[in-house]
Order: sequence, then structure tokens, then C-alpha cells
Amino acid sequence: MQIHFKTIGIIGKPSDPSIAETLSVLYAFLKQYRFDVIIDQDSAHFIADDLIVACAIDDLGKHCDLVIAVGGDGTFLSATRAIVEYDIPLIGINLGRLGFLVDISPDDLSDKLYRILRGHYTEEKRYLLRTKIIRDNQVIHEETAVNEVVIHRWVTPSMIEIITKIDNIFLNSQRSDGLIISTPTGSTAYSLSAGGPILYPSLNALVLVPLNPHTLSNRPIVIADSAEVEISFCQTKQINALVTCDHIEIPEVLISDKILIKKDPKPIRILHPEGHDFFYILRNKLNWSSGYHTNSDASKP
Repeated sequence: MQIHFKTIGIIGKPSDPSIAETLSVLYAFLKQYRFDVIIDQDSAHFIADDLIVACAIDDLGKHCDLVIAVGGDGTFLSATRAIVEYDIPLIGINLGRLGFLVDISPDDLSDKLYRILRGHYTEEKRYLLRTKIIRDNQVIHEETAVNEVVIHRWVTPSMIEIITKIDNIFLNSQRSDGLIISTPTGSTAYSLSAGGPILYPSLNALVLVPLNPHTLSNRPIVIADSAEVEISFCQTKQINALVTCDHIEIPEVLISDKILIKKDPKPIRILHPEGHDFFYILRNKLNWSSGYHTNSDASKP
């Protein structure tokens, strides 16, 4: 095998015994071809090897040339945030239903992974969002998101009143249950459930999707991903809001706070098997064109 990577990290779905078999097969496969392998410490106990090397998930990027996430899209998102600053690629092995991000099944692991490790792959770059919570002109919290940033009403039956600015230009004010700011990656996640459009992954765009707006003419809007989105509140009485970055919660955001959201300059590099087809994934994940199959579909797993 021609070596394109030397040290490979593995991140598993935490606290899920069902990943043990796939992790063991993957580990044995990589060791067979004499790769150095490092497992995230929360998954290392699934591997029966006294010489196994393990480290914290946030440290894997320091030591690896490539990381493989084993689980579902949620595991992939966690792996993305852990390694994005190190500019190393990521591969997803899917243990659940067909995923938008994890596209290698355990049954195809040996064949497809072998070809990727020999350099036969499609590389794709996906950008993250960086969120800052500003209070009294100070950044009190900062977080990244692969899919979306969401501002929710929290511990209140009332709608929240949101003011949105794009590059410091007023867009609108709205009363709603919240607002989703989504990347193209996240456009097939929460944003889609809330009525937002699907964005092709390589588009340089973001989508803003209101959650249950009071005014029904308040619709999703697509903007350039170079823009900075500023969210503030116009309540006359104090309520708390909840900001989530993917599944990471930032609670107790005050109505006097500002939320700044901008594309992170560092993308994540995703490696797909050759022939990766985003439209095929859409058709299968969303059950489009049921009963109609193209010639290319026949060749898919």
C-alpha cells in the first residue's frame, strides 16, 4: 500500500457498546497495514490490545495525520470540532442509518478505506461557524458549530424578540421561538426540519431560518457566508435565552447581550470514497423519487 498517512486517530461514539465490533475490525485493519493508531480515550476500552495508545479527543489532532470517526453524524460533529484547528482530514464510518456526513458502512470498510488510504478519494472542505457572546463589550463565551447556531427562548412561555443585523446593517426584527443560523452542512439538519432550504455543501452561503415566527411573512433568507450576523434582543423585561452550537448549550444569555456569528476561517477536510454523490444521499435519506432508480443508483451500496 502506498502510504499517504502515517498516524491515524480513531474517535468512537462515546458510551455505546455497539461500536465495539466495528472499532475492533477497524483497529485490526489499520494495524495490519502497519499504521500507527491512536484511539480516543473514551473508546479505547472497546479494543482488546494491551499495547493500545490512547489520548483525549481534543489532543488527537496534535499527533495524527488523519482521523476516522465511527458512529453517526453526531460523532462526526464532535470529531470535527476536536480536530479542525489542526488541518487534518476526517473520514466517517456510519453505524446507523445513511448519514449525510458519515458515508462508509462497516460492510464496506475494508474495501473503501483501503482505497482512500491509497489516495483514491474525493476531498471536500466544509466551514464551521464561530459564535461569540458579548456582554458589557467583553467576549464572555466563544464556541464553534458545524451545523448551526440556534437562539431559543428558554424557561419562558413567551416568544423572544430578536433584532438581526447583517454586516452591521439592519435586516429585521421578529417575535418568534428563536432563530437558526445554518451552514450548508447544517441545512439538512435542524434548519430543514424548521422549513429551511437545502444548500449544496460547496455553496459559500448561510441560511437564517426563524422558528415559529409570529408574523408568517417572516421567511428563511440565504446570505453570503462572508457576512457577520449580529443578534440582539429588544425585550422590555428581562428573560433568558439559550444559544446552542450544534448540541453544545450556552445557557443564561441575557437580553442585554449580543451574539456575533461568523464563518470560522479554518475549514474541516472530509475524505469521501471516490464517486461520492450528494444527490444520491439526499434521495435515499429523504426518500425522494421512490420507485425510480438511475443507473448510478444501481452501483451504490
